[in-house]
Amino acid sequence: MSHYVGNLHGRSIGGKQIFPARSRAYFAASYPEGPHKLTHDMVEHPLLELDALALLGESLPAASVEYNRGDLPIGVTEKPAAPSRSIGETIREIDAANSWAVLKNIEQDAAYAGLLHELLDELREEIERATGELLTPQGFIFVSSPDAVTPYHFDPEHNILLQLRGSKAMTVFPAGDNRFAPDKVHETYHTGGGRELGWREDFSDYGLTFQLHPGDAIYVPVMAPHYVRNGPEPSISLSITWRSAWSYEEADARAFNHLLRRCGLTPASTRRWPRRNTVKAFGARIARRIPGLL
Repeated sequence: MSHYVGNLHGRSIGGKQIFPARSRAYFAASYPEGPHKLTHDMVEHPLLELDALALLGESLPAASVEYNRGDLPIGVTEKPAAPSRSIGETIREIDAANSWAVLKNIEQDAAYAGLLHELLDELREEIERATGELLTPQGFIFVSSPDAVTPYHFDPEHNILLQLRGSKAMTVFPAGDNRFAPDKVHETYHTGGGRELGWREDFSDYGLTFQLHPGDAIYVPVMAPHYVRNGPEPSISLSITWRSAWSYEEADARAFNHLLRRCGLTPASTRRWPRRNTVKAFGARIARRIPGLL
């Protein structure tokens, strides 16, 4: 998709701040543990129109594309079967496809990599002041049919989701709370399992729901459980994500806890920011050098 590089450079976002000063200040005050709403000034962009996204989806490796039925329950314990449409058809026909689709690691395309890095560079100072070097920048684009549901799950990255078209409601739950995402599920995920979570209706009282419209964004902390309900129109959202040394350390500590549990022990939960998980993370990194241990 190199023909889009010119379009990006032709209307560079570098000439103005996409995240206003007030949003950057709010982000700095809340990052990395507080979910919060932001605003942005990138509602329209040629790389983020449906036709461009359909072409991107068709060009990405199969492992970088995921799409599912939209009429799913909030809680699923395994990945549903994909719809019968191709990814290109799903995106182009998203208003009637009854699906949600995600294009993963869009930075594999040079034009989208440029967009991702420009956006993250606006927040780099605030990010690195709190959690150190910004690591592993990645981008994800979500295209959803009217009323589609993205089921309850967690993600391993620091994440800002920018709403570009349509509306959605994201409900976020406290990160690191064993009630909403059991330690065993985290540990399984960090040793090759899924990130889907079981749902109970009594969880509803504890979630914080953010209504998102074009020009809104939300920061979601590492591993904070959440689910999404799309509004009555097709939706396009862009997630810009990154990792920190702390997030990698926490992930490795989860993997080490999985190993301890296999040995018949009951390990303590990993620690949330700003507390560290250095010893267990080091243990996991040693264990990975022994074939078959992790």
